[in-house]
Amino acid sequence: MFKKISIIVSIVISCLQPFAQKIENPPSWADTAIWYQIFVERFRNGDSNNDPTIKNMNIPGLMQYPQNWKLNNWTSDWYGRAEWEQKLGKGFQETLAFRRYGGDLQGVIDQLPYLKKLGINAIYLNPINHAPSLHKYDASSYHHIDVHFGPDPEGDLQIMASENPGDPSTWKWTKADLLFLSLLEKARAMSIRVIVDFSWNHTGTLFWAFQDVLKNQEQSKFKDWYDILSWDNSATPENEFKYHGWLNIASLPELKKVNIQSTRKTGYPYIGDIHPEVKKHIFAATERWLAPNGDQSKGVDGFRLDVADHIGTTFWKDYRSFVRSINPQAYLIGEIWWAEWPDSLMDPAPYMQGDIFDAVMFYQTYRPARYYFAKTDFPISHKQFQEALNYEWSRIPERFRRNMMNVSSSHDAPRLLSDFYNPNKYKFQATPNDNPNYKTGKPDAATYQRVKLYLLHHFTTLGAPHIWNGEEMGMWGADDPHGRKPLWWRDLNFEPETRDNYTKKTNLKDTVGFNEAHFNYYQQLIQIRKSEKALQYGQIEFKEHASIFAYSRKLNEDEILVLCNANQIAENYNLPKQSKWINLMNNQVYDSASIKLEPITGLILKRIGQ
Repeated sequence: MFKKISIIVSIVISCLQPFAQKIENPPSWADTAIWYQIFVERFRNGDSNNDPTIKNMNIPGLMQYPQNWKLNNWTSDWYGRAEWEQKLGKGFQETLAFRRYGGDLQGVIDQLPYLKKLGINAIYLNPINHAPSLHKYDASSYHHIDVHFGPDPEGDLQIMASENPGDPSTWKWTKADLLFLSLLEKARAMSIRVIVDFSWNHTGTLFWAFQDVLKNQEQSKFKDWYDILSWDNSATPENEFKYHGWLNIASLPELKKVNIQSTRKTGYPYIGDIHPEVKKHIFAATERWLAPNGDQSKGVDGFRLDVADHIGTTFWKDYRSFVRSINPQAYLIGEIWWAEWPDSLMDPAPYMQGDIFDAVMFYQTYRPARYYFAKTDFPISHKQFQEALNYEWSRIPERFRRNMMNVSSSHDAPRLLSDFYNPNKYKFQATPNDNPNYKTGKPDAATYQRVKLYLLHHFTTLGAPHIWNGEEMGMWGADDPHGRKPLWWRDLNFEPETRDNYTKKTNLKDTVGFNEAHFNYYQQLIQIRKSEKALQYGQIEFKEHASIFAYSRKLNEDEILVLCNANQIAENYNLPKQSKWINLMNNQVYDSASIKLEPITGLILKRIGQ
């Protein structure tokens, strides 16, 4: 199994022609994907016996939990403060990093029938590798699932301690690992694909190789894995050890890059590689999850790759080749987002030529959509919106357009309802910590209507629809970390939520809980998307109109016409002459005529005859 890794890495090192020059299409199954993103810690607590403990969350020198710390109540007011939080001596925003709610893999398994009923067919899991944080981007191990996501944390830690983490031949399967493989099996039985999130750019300080560097300094076998700025001098009382952290974040030591020809600042895209020993380890961890025990049919369906623009394209081309050598239908999606925050998004085109990724998280089409559909301080017309979409999609080769993951909200962005409720620039001052006027309470009825209109577009446009877990439940929340509230499940009764968060402008409370009407609307749109081939495979053609945003999706003889009126007044749209259409939302039939669209409403029409 690992002989393949050594062969590929040796080829890369010796600078022979890399496998990655081969241009490949995205996996065929991704054409019809409807993505559901899960942040496991906040999804569902399915096993209270594995809840996290202070011992496995403390990060020496960086994060120390108070002795009176307790697991937060899943149904408590997000803006309330537990006793231990009040005594922590930190601001509310800082305190949130210490919270845990106990979500785990059993919670995901238990809710697979719910996801099947919703209609999704692909899951993107935020990192589940072993790590001390709530977000898991600070990996302690790439080749093990977090012990608190499985049924036996202490037993798993003993298994991990018996390995040599630098030698894949010694790796064993913990109970958390096996539970994850069981999740994959159960999801596959429901025709649901699963990809997982990894950051190959950096680890956490508790990562086994970094711990060896901390202990042994210049004598460590892994000293070349990281960018060490200075070593500790044992002859002095000070600790002179310094290293480069991603974005200068001390808890995220960055893995060493080599053969750099250009960086994000000196040229675009970043051209370079990762240190060969690190690369070899990454390939081994990748193969472990792609083909557990050598069986590709039991593994993940691909990877979401964190901060991908911070890693050189030399690495990514080799990585794609390696992944596809194991599973030709594996899906690779990169996070290619900001060029200069908050005004400039990145051009994904260099990563979308068939030799690196199959898709990127396509926030690039959401930003103009928000400015069109929502009521913000940065409005654009329907024609400007059309131009923006044409520009973004024109940068993506046609074969890859329907595989792009159209992300509206995520773990890194405000929830849709809150994003539409506030007039700020996209992702700028989008928390009450940054902007005390940011509205964090329940949005008004007009906001719900605008979000519904946007969703009608979201599920009928080019690319693959994406749902951030809880959006279909009607959840609201500001930018990270407030978009990471525990999910509002039907069977749970939640405390009312403080409307004005911790700014305490009023004592008003909002009732929170599962929104059946919102769920049903998502479910209906998903069913329409899945039942109409033209919405999955069809070309898009924008229609000229003075005030309505309109486009068609055509595939052979099938045609879907989408009409969106985001204006405050009713508008009329003339259907093509000698045509007959059915409204897929309510089965109403329209003959050739002028259709009246009420303010902030839309239609999904299918041609059914002349």
